[in-house]
Amino acid sequence: MENQKKLAILILIGGKSNRFGVEKAVMNVLGKPLILHQIETLSGIDQDVYLVAHSQEQIYDYRGIIDFPEDIKFIVDDRELFKHQNIFKPMLGIYSGFKHLKKLNFEKAFVLSCDMPLIKADVIEFMIKQSQNYDCCIPRWGNGFLEPFFAIYPVEKGFARAKEILLNENYGLLNLIDKQWKINYVSVEQLIQPLDNNLVSLVNINGPIDISKLIKLYN
Repeated sequence: MENQKKLAILILIGGKSNRFGVEKAVMNVLGKPLILHQIETLSGIDQDVYLVAHSQEQIYDYRGIIDFPEDIKFIVDDRELFKHQNIFKPMLGIYSGFKHLKKLNFEKAFVLSCDMPLIKADVIEFMIKQSQNYDCCIPRWGNGFLEPFFAIYPVEKGFARAKEILLNENYGLLNLIDKQWKINYVSVEQLIQPLDNNLVSLVNINGPIDISKLIKLYN
């Protein structure tokens, strides 16, 4: 494909958090909004970063709270195939992000959830290297559990899968992975943990107990 770009990073910020009462990305953790922890880490990596929001209003509100670097770009959920106005699904953000990156001729997308603030640059760069010559690269624990919110997907094939998932309304994120793809399952314990001893890159915040755990790991 002419002028094809290798990889972009997609951070999903469009979800709603009923547990917290506020959107996770703007929660103040360790002295700054959650999303800024990720953005500052990614600023040292030479990849385009896109935040996938649920609406223009969300972007406007976030810009009022956070001073984003100029090179951060935004994508808004495309609800053309998703008719549930007050429902927010990660798959919708992935579909919208892939649709946008496909138009820009990106080959792959590193999908991250905004509630994993302590990602390590070494782990991100390692995953990108591990994705070479594969369609998909995803961490896998010894018990077989996968980390779909910290994984690299093929944009064109992933877009087709996400579109099919939205049409069928079966939104489980693991449905995105096509077993026909060439997949690199990266061992969390054997390959990621040597780069990130406490595996803070894979800690996501789902409740107050996770915040205290995160602060303990950080310190």
